[in-house]
Amino acid sequence: MGQTLSEKILSAKTGRPVKAGDIVIADVDLVFVVDSSGPLTFREMEDMGLTRVARPERTAIFFDHNVPSPRLELSQEQDFLRRVAEKYGIKLYDVGSGICHQIVLEELGTPGSVIVGADSHSCTEGALCAVSTGMGASDVAVAIGTGKTWLRVPESIEVRLSGRLRPGVFAKDVVLELERRIGADGATYKALEFTGETVPHLTLSERATLCNMAVEMGGKIGIFPSDEQTRAWLAEYGRAEQWRPIPLDTDASYVATIDIDCTALEPLVACPHNPENVKPVSQVAGTPIHQVFVGTCTNARLDDIAIVAHMLKGRQVHPRTRLIVVPSSRGVMREALKRGYIQDLVDAGASVGVPSCAACFGMHMGVPGDGENVMSTQNRNFKGRMGNPKAFIYLGSPAVAAAAALTGAITDPREVLTS
Repeated sequence: MGQTLSEKILSAKTGRPVKAGDIVIADVDLVFVVDSSGPLTFREMEDMGLTRVARPERTAIFFDHNVPSPRLELSQEQDFLRRVAEKYGIKLYDVGSGICHQIVLEELGTPGSVIVGADSHSCTEGALCAVSTGMGASDVAVAIGTGKTWLRVPESIEVRLSGRLRPGVFAKDVVLELERRIGADGATYKALEFTGETVPHLTLSERATLCNMAVEMGGKIGIFPSDEQTRAWLAEYGRAEQWRPIPLDTDASYVATIDIDCTALEPLVACPHNPENVKPVSQVAGTPIHQVFVGTCTNARLDDIAIVAHMLKGRQVHPRTRLIVVPSSRGVMREALKRGYIQDLVDAGASVGVPSCAACFGMHMGVPGDGENVMSTQNRNFKGRMGNPKAFIYLGSPAVAAAAALTGAITDPREVLTS
């Protein structure tokens, strides 16, 4: 009997065959915190009597949620984390470096690794074929202090993708379709394992979008095989030697299989106030949009920004709509500048922010007003998510976001792409 990718990786880490449902203690290859979770994590370490960091070279602190700091209290907490990083010799990614998940994809994550992050969207790193998951402060503190973590090997749901995405339809539409099918808790503590004929054609950036939203369905992880797309990504970031193949087993055992025909998909939108409230763009077209946010760990990579810049080039943002664009990392910002994307966005009337989580977190850099509708490329649209419970958040692909920015309303991006 074959193994799922989760079983395969955790078997290698524990030195014995494991199967879904087994409890394992595994070495952690990378553990990280962010500025919003880090202070509590290190104080938990102190309370537990953990006085050392097991692997400082494989531990990281990211400032991404509240940057630049909007409040004195948050500035003090960031200063605390700077002192922690210096004390233990931990790598610190300070203000402007970017979002933790993007930087892990670019610099730190590897196929076959176990990654623990003190952020719920740490499932993003499964795009690299890693068992990567978010945990609370106490569990992350233990992982930092001991270099190990415990896990129940998750059951896996096979998400079998067929066909090719048509123009105007993107990876975000695939994951919204999956969310529509299984709901906010349909994958609770399970791995979403992506298989099928479409997989070899999905870039690692597209895979990251799919893995990122696994947690919105209750998933423990989202994961892809390590293949030529993985190798190409690592090579792009000067890490070709870190690639190793981890293929899918055709006889792996899944608790369920969900088939998605990518060719049949159309642009989708998640409507307030839940990511599972997904509708075709045609059903909500014409809804006024006051603010558009292109950013976050879901859709702020270079290809996402390229889509928006292409659609806005030579045009203007609608006069009643604000457009905020925030790249996911300094590297993405640098390359977007080099290619002229940022110039095109600024010329169109966009505001461009410091690489960070920005408006997604609801702390600053784009809190909407009462009664305003927001179209965002982020992963969550719960009431109050962006800082105002009286606002309404819609989720869509970068193309849907760009179309809304141009027209001032939810619009099928295929209409804009062909105009």
